[in-house]
Amino acid sequence: AATKLASAEKLMYFCTDQLGLEQDFEQKQMPDGKLLVDGFLLCVDVSRGMNRNFDEQLKFVSNLYNQLAKTKKPVVVVLTKCDEGVERYIRDAHAFALSKKNLQVVETSARSNVNVDLAFGTLVQLVDRSRGKTKIIPYFEALKQQSQQIAAAKDKYEWLVSRVVKSHHESWAGVSRRMQPAPEYQDYVYLEGTQKAKKLFLQHVQRLKQEHVERRRRAYLALLPQALDALVPDLEEIERLSCAEAERLLESKADFAKWFVVLEETPWDASGHADSADAERIPFDVLRTPAGEQLYEAHRERLRDERKRAEMRRAFRENLEASPFVTPGKPWEEARSFIMSEEFYAWLEEPVYMDIYGKHQKRLVERAKEEFQELLLEYSELFYELELDAKPSKEKMGVIQEVLGEEQRFKALQKLQAERDALILKHIHFVYHPTKETCPSCPLCVDSRVEQLLGSRFARAPERGRKNFLCEPGVDRINLVILGKDGLARELANEIRALCTSDDKYVLEGKVYELSLRPIEGNVRLPVNAFQTPTFQPHGCLCLYNSKESLSYVVESIEKSSAGRRESPPAPLPLTLMLVNKRGDAGGEPLHSLVQQGQQIAGRLQCVFLDPAAAGIAYGRSVNEKQISQVLKGLLESKRSFGLLSAAGLREAAEAELRVAMCLMCGDPAGADELLAPILQAPACRPAPCGGSVL
Repeated sequence: AATKLASAEKLMYFCTDQLGLEQDFEQKQMPDGKLLVDGFLLCVDVSRGMNRNFDEQLKFVSNLYNQLAKTKKPVVVVLTKCDEGVERYIRDAHAFALSKKNLQVVETSARSNVNVDLAFGTLVQLVDRSRGKTKIIPYFEALKQQSQQIAAAKDKYEWLVSRVVKSHHESWAGVSRRMQPAPEYQDYVYLEGTQKAKKLFLQHVQRLKQEHVERRRRAYLALLPQALDALVPDLEEIERLSCAEAERLLESKADFAKWFVVLEETPWDASGHADSADAERIPFDVLRTPAGEQLYEAHRERLRDERKRAEMRRAFRENLEASPFVTPGKPWEEARSFIMSEEFYAWLEEPVYMDIYGKHQKRLVERAKEEFQELLLEYSELFYELELDAKPSKEKMGVIQEVLGEEQRFKALQKLQAERDALILKHIHFVYHPTKETCPSCPLCVDSRVEQLLGSRFARAPERGRKNFLCEPGVDRINLVILGKDGLARELANEIRALCTSDDKYVLEGKVYELSLRPIEGNVRLPVNAFQTPTFQPHGCLCLYNSKESLSYVVESIEKSSAGRRESPPAPLPLTLMLVNKRGDAGGEPLHSLVQQGQQIAGRLQCVFLDPAAAGIAYGRSVNEKQISQVLKGLLESKRSFGLLSAAGLREAAEAELRVAMCLMCGDPAGADELLAPILQAPACRPAPCGGSVL
């Protein structure tokens, strides 16, 4: 038989993409003339074909093989369409090959691309014996390997698509061009073809679109409760309306267009609304979906619950007001069993009724304190016999409590005994030191309110080139240097602060002064111990000593301080020299000797000398309150003598044609506003130089 074949006008090759579309691809024909043949693939169709007898096909194949065998060329039997193969046909084909000597069989499927390369590889090995022997794999085993290879390639390709394609607006033409260099794309197209690669791309794009629509759906459903709260917050409007009936009501609201948009094309997820610029507003047909109707019903139910809880809160407050068991200061744990009911527990949470009870208790306590303050004013004679230091003894406090004990206003604060005692002490302090700061009605103090009225009525501009220290805020401030050795300065500073009311305020002759103390116990030439600093300008110096050594320290410090300021001589600093006689201190030098030495030094320094505190007056302190008052009075007199205060000038400036004396109780309903308004609004009323007004 001839080993050369002629095949004119036959296409040189086909590929999977060309089947049925041959005209769309470049065509190459086999060359004219005879074609040298090195081997044969004898194909046997093992599928069940229509109008075809397999036995006749096998007889034809047998005759064909007999002709090919004469050429002495290798022959491989190829079973095609094994993916649709009939088991009997496959057995008969193997039996045919087995009956022939050295005839190999390869089971293939072109559709599944299984063992196609193996068939040609087996023939090549038979043609070229130098090649290694090819292992023939059965169809189903090869199909399993092929499926695993395709699955791995598919996973890699899908990963590539998910990395490249982030938007559902992408097109296959643009994405395929970007993916062509990637090996994941090339491997999958080689195994499955371009159409399957495109199909996976379209599935991914559809999934992205569905995810985008679902995100918009969740956003709309999350925004819908807010829209309902804004448009229909009143339960009475929608309590008897179904979701469909409420649509017309919603459309009539002024802010409807702010929350909703009515689309011409519905449903919204089938239109392009999710990608439009107006996608933030809720499509109105979302309300007609089952999820939208559920949210509408939940909105109505929440409004009903809020109404019920409001009723329970109101009933709970009324129960508190009416209950005789709720008294000022009673803890919640003691009162809850008398006022709580099962309905309260069902509708109110623990923090809610505890907050309501706390606010009610605050009102009760404030009211009880106000009534107790009125009680103290009614029994003012109880406080007349106290000492001037306004510190009642335990016996006196017992008498006060015994007298007031029968009063209901006293018993009302039974559970707040500490606060009740504090109110008594505060009242006593106010009786003996009546100032704005100690007023029980602060901030409703009449004095404070009068100052506010005058300040708001007249806006005074400061005069240039002139300072009135009494009218300035600094006039009520006293900067005092305390000079002493071995802890004397710090100890006295602490004792003075203990006598202050609050925030270093000291009451002197009914007027409040702000004390700023600077205790010094070291070398005054050091900046840390200087008398004067950028933020501290002293008005006077209190010098303490209790021994010869401490007196020498005082003298040396005064001389060093004066010598250090010779370049710019300051105004004379008022000095007060005081001998501190600590109680219980029996040692040291005789008292009369220290007094004589102190008087001599005071004469040399031209300053005031104060005798030590008398026994029984110091209250356990180094210096008594009278001595401190004497020192501060001396400072004020010194300030006046140097022109810091000019009381005479103030009296002249404050001369007025009309003086008004008011007698008002702080906290009374009739305030100073109504009484002073006709006077302050008079055209002839003008501001006084140092506060107040002049008619």
